[in-house]
Amino acid sequence: MRVIFKTSYDRDIDLHEHGWERARMALLLGVMALLPFVLGEYYLAEAVNTLIWALAGMGLMIAVGHTGQVSLGHAAFLAVGAYAEAALMNAGLPFLVSFPLAGLIAGVFGGLIALPAARMSGIYLAIATLAVFVIVEELVILLEPITGGVGGQMAPSITILGIGFDRYGALANFYWLCLAVVALTTWGYANLLRSPTGRAFLAVRDSEVSARALGVNVTRTRALAFGLSAGVTGLAGALMGHYIGYFNYELFSIFISINLLLVVTIGGLGSIQGAFLGAILITGVPQLIAILRDNLKAGVGIDLSAVPGLDTLIFSLILIGFIIYEPTGLYGRWLKLRAWIELFPLARRDMFRRQKSYLKTERMR
Repeated sequence: MRVIFKTSYDRDIDLHEHGWERARMALLLGVMALLPFVLGEYYLAEAVNTLIWALAGMGLMIAVGHTGQVSLGHAAFLAVGAYAEAALMNAGLPFLVSFPLAGLIAGVFGGLIALPAARMSGIYLAIATLAVFVIVEELVILLEPITGGVGGQMAPSITILGIGFDRYGALANFYWLCLAVVALTTWGYANLLRSPTGRAFLAVRDSEVSARALGVNVTRTRALAFGLSAGVTGLAGALMGHYIGYFNYELFSIFISINLLLVVTIGGLGSIQGAFLGAILITGVPQLIAILRDNLKAGVGIDLSAVPGLDTLIFSLILIGFIIYEPTGLYGRWLKLRAWIELFPLARRDMFRRQKSYLKTERMR
């Protein structure tokens, strides 16, 4: 077990608990930066897809994991970010200007939606966000001069300082661009959680009554969180549009919103690491299923390609399993395993057993 001896208050507000944790993050970032030199084009494209899903998962995590706002319509903000970024670049703006503007547009749109919806909670908020998804889908069709309507939109090529970052022409450059965006967003997200605003998010999530008693404006805090969530998701949508190349409104379906919920739920609600773990699972499981299909067909002669909905069935079983046996997700399981290793041989078998009764501190009536 590591014992940290603090000699100044600066250690309490440091982003990293100790120097080894900072070194591990730097090592991880360095290893990820070297992936284009060791991976083939196919697996590098999958790594880009995982980074984009992790970015979208962090966006949804702000709303669901850190303020307790359930959303079934975050695919709408992916669409807003993708179409806004493509429209701005077609208007002549460079990527370095259009990309943050696309996130800002998605964030402002999400904030405007959140102002009336912030007073809702639970299933009512989920239904409201689902209605927003339907509205955005219709707006994409109605704004045909900007969005291309039913026909779709072509994502312009990215050029920065004369260097191409096209997904098909320069995949390694596009990977490094996505990695830089995800790393900066992660750094900003981690610092946000240490700020008074981030602590207000957690207070609203844990107990609205207690947050009000502490002077937190719950409605404004929830609207701000939803706007930030939509903005980060819009950035992911902009990158997703460039990753796909040519997209229309059918790409941002309700199933994308469901998969985003799977990312934050299976990965681990309330943790940035959970967004990454969930993204790895949501993008890696289909590839694993495809590999197993090919091996079964080649080795045993069993063809599962004709089985409809196999991926959805497996995802559903995984989700049900996590809800029943590990509600804290993959990251929660890792924390328990790490604690068990650190306490060994003093760890007890039942130290992580959930209590059947608990003290409910929030009284709404």
